[in-house]
Amino acid sequence: MTQNSNTPATTDKERGSIVYQVAGQDVKLSYAIVRNFLTKGSGNVSDQDLTQFISVCKYNQLNPFLNEAYLVKFGDKPAQMIVSKEALMKRADSCDNYKGIQAGIIIVRDGEVQEVEGCFKMPEDKLVGGWAKVYRADREYPVIARVSLDEYDKKQSTWNEKKSTMISKVAKVQALREAFPTQLGAMYTPEESNIEDVDYEDLSKKTIKDKANKKTIDFEEEEPETPVNEQLESFSLLKVASLGQARTILMDDFGVKFTELTTDEKIYAAAIANKLELVIEKNENKPSF
Repeated sequence: MTQNSNTPATTDKERGSIVYQVAGQDVKLSYAIVRNFLTKGSGNVSDQDLTQFISVCKYNQLNPFLNEAYLVKFGDKPAQMIVSKEALMKRADSCDNYKGIQAGIIIVRDGEVQEVEGCFKMPEDKLVGGWAKVYRADREYPVIARVSLDEYDKKQSTWNEKKSTMISKVAKVQALREAFPTQLGAMYTPEESNIEDVDYEDLSKKTIKDKANKKTIDFEEEEPETPVNEQLESFSLLKVASLGQARTILMDDFGVKFTELTTDEKIYAAAIANKLELVIEKNENKPSF
């Protein structure tokens, strides 16, 4: 049931090129492939952004050609890695302790706040949020997430048409990420960001001509650089009681600046950049919310 993340990687003459397997299929990524086909927005991504994206995809067994992950870069803003809800569900399903998920919406009906399962509501109901519960075999209590519609409603595109569905997605991915921080900690979906949602489609058969605006791309014209697989092959296990402790270790032992560790996402990204696999050890005698 658990996928093997230690698939041997191979490289060739392309910059940052690496090949790994997802569900028995080879996935090949390189700086040029990610920059030209898997990056959205008008900004220029750096080699550091590309290395981190490739490392997270390999470590988490993601296939970007199925829209399971992509990069977003606008102007001078930091590059942002986005994953699909399907990718998070797939990762959770591969965990031995995953026992299922319940989710729905939070509404105001007849003056009372109610949590209903699913996304159906009556026309007179007022939608105010979403909720989700994730069950683990090794926990006595489920991990629960409740999110407010006001915090995430973009009031555009899919959010205008399917508010119930979208806010329920946010609750699901937040509960999944809290239930499995090691496997899902650094991955965020478009519903949680300012990025428009994307369709879940197979891009693996798209041609270079379709994606390159009729411009011929020669991947081997770029100058050679240290292969990225040298940075990806081994991760050390770091067991901590909290992300706060992980932040302290990254600052004291690895020289990471505090400004680079201000969010959970940045802490997990810094750990990956330093070849560390974070494991949050929780007290099993207490409820996990």
